[in-house]
Amino acid sequence: MPWSWRYEDVDGKPVDGPDESFSSQADAESWIGQEWRQLQSSGVGTVTLVEDDRVDYQMSLLPAE
Repeated sequence: MPWSWRYEDVDGKPVDGPDESFSSQADAESWIGQEWRQLQSSGVGTVTLVEDDRVDYQMSLLPAE
């Protein structure tokens, strides 16, 4: 069961991002912890963690207001 991230812009529209696949949720979360600033600077506003086709959770990369 591979884990991966989906990417959306600030308007909720899908955008391209790194096509990474992870063997565990922990590996996927560790990777996003290292890469979120780069993703944010390239226009990603939200990431969604997916296991196969099941959405686990969604997380904003935008600063808290």
